Amino acid sequence: MDSSGGDSQGQPAQPQAPPRFPRIWVGYLLGAATIIAEMIAISLHPELAKEPLIVPPLYLFLANFISLVYWLVCVYEFHVLLVQASSGTYSIKPLRAAWFHLIPIYGLYWVYKWPRELARFVNSRLPAPLMRPERTGFAILLAFIVFLLLDRGFGMILLFWAASHLSRCLRLALAVDPGPRQGPLPFS
Repeated sequence: MDSSGGDSQGQPAQPQAPPRFPRIWVGYLLGAATIIAEMIAISLHPELAKEPLIVPPLYLFLANFISLVYWLVCVYEFHVLLVQASSGTYSIKPLRAAWFHLIPIYGLYWVYKWPRELARFVNSRLPAPLMRPERTGFAILLAFIVFLLLDRGFGMILLFWAASHLSRCLRLALAVDPGPRQGPLPFS
C-alpha cells in the first residue's frame, strides 16, 4: 500500500514554524474605530446617551462585535503559543481560553485567571520573575470591566494595552532557554 500523502518515511520530519504572536496593533485600531463609531452614534442619535438599553445602530454593534471577536482571537493565539512553547503541557487549551470568556458569570473570573497563568509561565522560563501574576490578572479584569460597563472603545484599547504587555513579556520568556529551576518562584 502506498501512502503518498506528503509524509515519506525516509525523510526526517520538518520542524513546524512557530505560531505568530497576535497582532496587537489591530486591536488598537478596532478600539479607535469603536470610539469613532460611538461618537457618530451619539451625535446622530442623542437618545443613546440617555437610554443605554436602546438597540444601537448596526455600525456601532458591528464595531463592538468585531472588537470582541478579535480579542478572543488574540487570546486564542496567545494560548497556541503557550501550548507549543510548553510542548503541550500548558494546562489551558487555546479554544477553551477563548470560549470561557463567553460564560456569563464565570467569564469575569476567567479574564482574571488566564493572565495569571500566563504570567506564571513567563516567570517559570526566566531566571528572575518579570511579571506579578495577580497584578497581571487584575489589569486584564479591570480593562474587561471597563469594556463591559463603561465604554466599549476605551475598554478595548485598555485590553490591548494590557495584551501588549503580555506579548512583550511572553516574547522575552520564549527567547530564553528554560533551564532547571531551583525552588518556587517569588511571585507564584
